[in-house]
Amino acid sequence: MATVLGFDFGTARIGVAVGETEVGMAQPIQVISGEANDARFAAIAKLIDEWQPQTLVVGLPVHIDGTEHDMTARARRFANQLNGRFRLPVVLVDERLTSLEAETMLRDAGHGWRGRKQHLDAVAAQRILQTWFESSHATDDPTGR
Repeated sequence: MATVLGFDFGTARIGVAVGETEVGMAQPIQVISGEANDARFAAIAKLIDEWQPQTLVVGLPVHIDGTEHDMTARARRFANQLNGRFRLPVVLVDERLTSLEAETMLRDAGHGWRGRKQHLDAVAAQRILQTWFESSHATDDPTGR
């Protein structure tokens, strides 16, 4: 059994989710707000200390046709920074439509616009992590290698 943290990277907010490989279910846990890297990575360090994950999963944003854009490079850089700072395996997962899925899930659960906005990034991270759990890579090797 291994704990995994999932991230929905954004320039203003980072959604975070957690899950266990044995159960294969992701749960949203937090949205880290702000643009200052030191504060963001301090919050992530606290989560890593608390959850002790074996793997980190980062959503990779691409256009609907799969082509990369500006945020793709930023998400890759964020993933590289996570690996460099915390020395944990980092897996990139295609995050196409995860924010739309998260929005729909929150709306269907009865959240108004403000409630959806407050939780959207964490639920998007949940969808990213759940996608990884449902992939064959997660079941073969919890480090995603």
